[in-house]
Amino acid sequence: MALEPELLSALASLAATPRLLVALDFDGTLAPLVERAEDARALPASAAALRALAGLPGTTTALISGRALDSLRVVAEPSEDMLLIGSHGAETWTGPDGVALALTADQAGLLARAVDVVERTVATHPGTRIEFKPAGVVLHTRTAADDVADAAVTAARAGLAPLGDISVTDGKRVLEVSVIRADKGQGLALLRETTGATALLFAGDDVTDEHAQLTLRPGDVGIRIGPGRTSAPFTVATPEDFSEVLEELVSLRTCRAPIS
Repeated sequence: MALEPELLSALASLAATPRLLVALDFDGTLAPLVERAEDARALPASAAALRALAGLPGTTTALISGRALDSLRVVAEPSEDMLLIGSHGAETWTGPDGVALALTADQAGLLARAVDVVERTVATHPGTRIEFKPAGVVLHTRTAADDVADAAVTAARAGLAPLGDISVTDGKRVLEVSVIRADKGQGLALLRETTGATALLFAGDDVTDEHAQLTLRPGDVGIRIGPGRTSAPFTVATPEDFSEVLEELVSLRTCRAPIS
């Protein structure tokens, strides 16, 4: 795939920034979407490009995912110095001194009730699955027939509605439920502050990534992977195409010393 001239120009400017943050979604961005979430792995070209970027001066890499941190570590196999945002911003890992997520008693009770709703939904809708997170629970419908998936989401929303102060978000064949209100925009803002980034690259493929796209500033580069409405200024069709974006950034960042 030949990158658009406008995207090439934006990447060239980004490559010269003094402190670069490359913060990326995982599923659908670095890794193609698969039926079983545990089977996802980053494309080799993207993984290699991220490792190369992490080794360059003034460059920090990070993942911002809807996955729980434990799940993200298994499928992404991040390096020790890669920063991580999990559960759509509810979980963070910015180093060994970071504070672990802890729920209040009220939040833990609310989560137990939400889990019960999703467990009952899965039990009556063949092909759907449940995923447990430290601050939430997820209804997966990718392996269910379309009509069953629609019915499951409707049933789950109806059961969750009386619970009150929870966040319920639709994604690509998932329904995300969390007792902590956080999003990827907040996660990206934390990473920007933590790293002191002077500019950043963010890329994602889903509606939940739009919270992060909306936080981008002049000099940043935002990319949407695949179709759909987006606030990102640039779009590429597939994770394979995004591998080429990362490889181009590696080349530009390697050849052009950051401005000090």
